[in-house]
Amino acid sequence: MVLPVEPEFEQALGELTHSLGPFLAANPAYKKAFEIIQIPERIIQFRVVWEDDKGQPQVDRGYRVQYNSALGPYKGGIRLHSSVNLSILKFLGFEQTFKNALTGLAMGGGKGGSDFDPKGKSDNEIRRFCNAFMAELFRHIGADTDVPAGDIGTGGREIGFLFGAYKRLRNEYVGILTGKGTNWGGSFIRPEATGYGVIYFVEHMIAKACPEYSLSKPSTLVAISGAGNVAQFTALKIIELGGTVLSLSDSKGSLIATRGGFTKDVVEAVGTLKLKGGSLESFASFASQEKYTYYPGKRPWTLLPEVHIALPGATQNEVSAEEAEALVKAGVRIVAEGSNMGCTQEAVDIFEASRKKGGAGCWYAPGKASNAGGVAVSGLEMAQNSQRLAWTPSEVDAKLKGIMTECYQICLNVGSKWSGEENAAGDVLPSLLAGANVAGFIKVADAMKEHGDWW
Repeated sequence: MVLPVEPEFEQALGELTHSLGPFLAANPAYKKAFEIIQIPERIIQFRVVWEDDKGQPQVDRGYRVQYNSALGPYKGGIRLHSSVNLSILKFLGFEQTFKNALTGLAMGGGKGGSDFDPKGKSDNEIRRFCNAFMAELFRHIGADTDVPAGDIGTGGREIGFLFGAYKRLRNEYVGILTGKGTNWGGSFIRPEATGYGVIYFVEHMIAKACPEYSLSKPSTLVAISGAGNVAQFTALKIIELGGTVLSLSDSKGSLIATRGGFTKDVVEAVGTLKLKGGSLESFASFASQEKYTYYPGKRPWTLLPEVHIALPGATQNEVSAEEAEALVKAGVRIVAEGSNMGCTQEAVDIFEASRKKGGAGCWYAPGKASNAGGVAVSGLEMAQNSQRLAWTPSEVDAKLKGIMTECYQICLNVGSKWSGEENAAGDVLPSLLAGANVAGFIKVADAMKEHGDWW
């Protein structure tokens, strides 16, 4: 059977296939599980017709990929962006399945969205789109079936509109979405969770691989891509700890700190600008040219002569092979994805080869492990909704730290066993990529077997 070309999904599947090679060779019974797990349980595709401010009908494509429910209700975001297609959503749902498994929470994997782009739309147009989108989606989701969340293009405003539409359609008030406002069922720390979780994961990597680069030291130089929610809170946490943030970026270019690194007030100003739909290009026009330089059409990875930690936080495939080589040359020791599949396969290969050299090599963490903090706190939001409780920020943050610590330990331990290379000298760091993929796969596959989905 000839399948449609789905490059993003095929890339994610290829990565998992490679990682699972040594494990499947030693455990051939799991090959059937791997064959089955590749196929989503259900794909829902529908049209979304909404009215613009001129009273004209507009139409977009809506999707929900319910990938795997072996560990709990489908869980994954709703992405609203012009680039959304089935390949991207299948890749995201596939990755989400194993990411959610690594959190230890009762969540399956899913993803959804639309090629509708909120940028440039009025609040009323976005509200009308959300109402039309939920008019179909509500049939397929539920607190014990599928619990969507936010993603690119879907922030607090969109979650509010979607929740209101669901409540009116179903006449029930349940935790059907996560990322809600804290005064109507949301969780503290949810906006910060992905960015904070990346840092909690990276702190463990630094402690093992290169403790001289503690995030409490201003001499530790950190490059971040993106300027949205993930990148902002990643940067703010580093600044709070005492490290130096060198960069932020968006689809139009990169803003590089040329002296002293980003400050809290500048990151917050970028956040305000992004809420209004602005770009870093306009921020550069009023930033001090002595402290920041704007590079149109460039990502940050080739613009920095020295960097110790690189955190891709924008979108998929944002680090190419050329950029990976530039980062290694600049002295990068840690690369951890805040975005999903932020590095191309060629870039991952370069980082993994550097890891095998030992000593001053680069250690790479895939997004399904390092950016699991966001969905982890979404899972905690689901738990609070079920109990009709609201935990304090410190309680949620402590639980998030615990989940990220456990996720790191799982990836480290399983990676040590299934990295696929001999390391008698003990000087090569284990592959966290292999650890995340094998550990997540085993957990999902074992649950599926116990449910009778393979035998």
